[in-house]
Amino acid sequence: MIELTNINKSFGQPQVLHEVTYLFDSGKVYGIVGENGAGKTTLFRFIAGLETASGSLKSDLEPLKNNLGYLTSDPYFLSKLTGEEYIYLLTDARGKQIKNLSERNIFELPLKEYASAYSTGMKKKLALTATLLQDNNYYILDEPFNGIDLQSSIILTEIILRLKAMGKTILISSHIFSTLKDTCDEILVLETGRISKSVKKEQFGEFEEEMKEKILQKDIDKLWL
Repeated sequence: MIELTNINKSFGQPQVLHEVTYLFDSGKVYGIVGENGAGKTTLFRFIAGLETASGSLKSDLEPLKNNLGYLTSDPYFLSKLTGEEYIYLLTDARGKQIKNLSERNIFELPLKEYASAYSTGMKKKLALTATLLQDNNYYILDEPFNGIDLQSSIILTEIILRLKAMGKTILISSHIFSTLKDTCDEILVLETGRISKSVKKEQFGEFEEEMKEKILQKDIDKLWL
């Protein structure tokens, strides 16, 4: 469980988060959607303990940051760190001793090579692998499906559903609506730093049609004038 109450955040002007209040239950997957600049990453960074903000943050395991895995949209790696060393660095930070790493390398990454030389998709999969091997209770996945291939996308979807079955709390942002439909119990719409709408799973189809109608009002026919 993660409970947010009246979260406000400003970087000077304008305000980035406005009175964000929500209860994220254990064993559920939540999608966070919104246009670029809506405040998704700032909200994630606050929950992960990387940003300060006013308001209240509570969880059933404290401190939250020591029980949370945060996959950023663009993971960073030191230039002289191999994939294997990166995984051990993150798991050691949680006091986890990883055995048989080669057998747990489900994305078949070249773990003996420098992570900084990986492709964008490989970096994403390496960061995800390390986060999962930490065995966290909470997960924030910021655009986890961006830059990965179809096979890895299928594996990631199954991983998310498996984490849900294990009672984990998972927050996901994605611009690919089909990935949210396949994994989420609820979708929250963030607009200019406010939660403007909560959509339950049984409403996903209707919500998708609403989004299409809203987006297509921009009249793509103008491209062929």
